[in-house]
Amino acid sequence: MGSLVNKVVSKYLAHVHKANQRALLDPQAVQEGILMKLLRGHSNTEWGKEHGFENLKSAAEYARRVPIQNYESMKPAIERMMAGESDVLCAGQINWFAKSSGTTSAVSKYLPVNKESLNENHIKSAWITLSFLYQNNPNSNVFAHKTMLLGGTFYNEGRSEEVRIGDVSALLFQYMPPITRRLFMAQPEIAAMPNIEKKLLLMSEVMQKEDICMIGGVPTWTHVFLQNVLKVTGKDNIFDVWPNLETYIHGGVNFEPHRKQFERYFSNKKSFCYQEIYNASEGFFASQDDFAEQSLQLLMDCGMYYEFLPKSEWHVENPRAIPLREVELGQDYALVVTSSAGLWRYTIGDTIQFTSLKPHKILITGRTGLFVNAFGEEVILSNTDRAITQTCHAFNATVNDYTLAPIYFDNENKGGHEWIIEFEKAPPCIETFADQLDENLQKLNMERLKIHSVPTGTFSEWLKSKGKYGGQNKVPRLANNRVFVDEILVFTGINA
Repeated sequence: MGSLVNKVVSKYLAHVHKANQRALLDPQAVQEGILMKLLRGHSNTEWGKEHGFENLKSAAEYARRVPIQNYESMKPAIERMMAGESDVLCAGQINWFAKSSGTTSAVSKYLPVNKESLNENHIKSAWITLSFLYQNNPNSNVFAHKTMLLGGTFYNEGRSEEVRIGDVSALLFQYMPPITRRLFMAQPEIAAMPNIEKKLLLMSEVMQKEDICMIGGVPTWTHVFLQNVLKVTGKDNIFDVWPNLETYIHGGVNFEPHRKQFERYFSNKKSFCYQEIYNASEGFFASQDDFAEQSLQLLMDCGMYYEFLPKSEWHVENPRAIPLREVELGQDYALVVTSSAGLWRYTIGDTIQFTSLKPHKILITGRTGLFVNAFGEEVILSNTDRAITQTCHAFNATVNDYTLAPIYFDNENKGGHEWIIEFEKAPPCIETFADQLDENLQKLNMERLKIHSVPTGTFSEWLKSKGKYGGQNKVPRLANNRVFVDEILVFTGINA
């Protein structure tokens, strides 16, 4: 029966792939068509009336009429929607809100989610992603077996019973038809548990008995899950637990610093596939379409309209975003999105670079709030991820996570960078490792960087102490201040 289902679905995915290829023939026209549909569909909302959506005839008029938004500017309207008001940012009443991790701030964000955004964006993008998988691996048998998705959870925050708050993956699980849900997880009640440690342990115990073909999840939590599975089963090889396992779909953080960890789990099968996706609380934006390269295809026909803020516009009062047709290769842009869930010209905080314009492919380079520029060095997340990946490779070391901050000039310090690194496999000599990492970053104008090696589990315990453990929560790897680094140094007792 499973083989028959897989054969039927693979034919459907071939159709999905062809439809996506047609959208790439004139992506600008597809994008403007999506925008016009969104403007017409939400013209009778409070936001639509205020900005004259009914009279807007082009993307250029939309850009002139609606200023660039961020969470703080949209928060009052979102709070009203969470209190039960209808037709504020988008048509109808919104009862579901995706809670983001708030990587660069102490406060989480709540993003509206409606059925239109789930169907036209998240679910449609997921089908396109699977079509890429089957194009790269025509012998894939994902639908002949089960998929283990390490999703998030729901949160009880004392709001109205009608309001459901959760990680976006938890909302998707809830929205799935029961027959589809059974393909993706054995115990939905376990997947929705708020205690991440208990959830991962129970998942390990339950799922080790299932016939798993594909795993999806953020690398940090997937690594813990796989460790638990081997511990629970007493196996040394993950394929002794799941012989049909063939694919790992990942996202949320740069995978390269984690690749060596996962190669230890999956290296026994030469045909094993890794596929990266770009799926955030605000929407599903891109997916790896060619497994021979790292770039992700920007999904053009998935209910999302894109604009792009050049680097020179990131910190100005009235920034000017550019449309798809004006982007250039190799430039850093902050992503701006418009969605059916009521995000209008919204900056999500992520930065990207285009690696191809036919089709449009991107790399995620970091976040506008995650950088270090204390001395004009302009270090962004892609720089540090690349440097630490190269250095770990040279020293046969592996890293669970890291964070860094500037050391400011004073009477005792010339200025430089201070790193806190949690190694899974530490290098023989931290000082030599620091020399090589410093060389890779090419910081010739600053004092040599500092490294603090902390025990395995430190970052997890620190996140837990802040109430940000599990789900979409991530370690802020860069900051242009010392808030996170000083907090962790005190937490670990290094600066006690």
